[in-house]
Amino acid sequence: MEEVNRKYCKESLVIKTSRVFPVDTNNHNTLYGGKLMSYIDDVASISAARHSRAEVVTASTDSVDFLMPIRPQDSVCLESYVTSVGKSSMEVFVKIVAENLRTGDRRLAATAFLTFVALDDNGKPIHVPEVVPQTEEETMLFNSAKQRIAVRKESRKHSQDFASKLKILPLYAVNR
Repeated sequence: MEEVNRKYCKESLVIKTSRVFPVDTNNHNTLYGGKLMSYIDDVASISAARHSRAEVVTASTDSVDFLMPIRPQDSVCLESYVTSVGKSSMEVFVKIVAENLRTGDRRLAATAFLTFVALDDNGKPIHVPEVVPQTEEETMLFNSAKQRIAVRKESRKHSQDFASKLKILPLYAVNR
């Protein structure tokens, strides 16, 4: 069996800061949720690739919790890193901080967890390095990962059961 090496959470750290422009906002004058979700997937995928040094695919966006609005006077800073791993999967945590550029006030605006799978050149899952937490935050996320994984597995089972009950109509039936 191949030996899997270890990497610190900080080795997968990605930080991205963007300005919020009026074109990025909705009718509530807050950052579009979809725009933020695009930023989240972007940084999380880089963290997963840094950790695995392989091609990665998003297996799931496990949660995105919007906590505070992000407005045009803000910048938005995303920090992501790998918090837990399976054989070929990686849980990535993303912390989103909004900063009022006039006052300097910083606030936690959102958090997210995503799961990625590392793939070889043929698209087959490959083993990823173990992850080693160092900071208090990393250790808290690492230690609570088993609970999140159990919830994910249960949710996936429910989603599969639900999907099995849905019908897909032929295209001609939809266009009537």
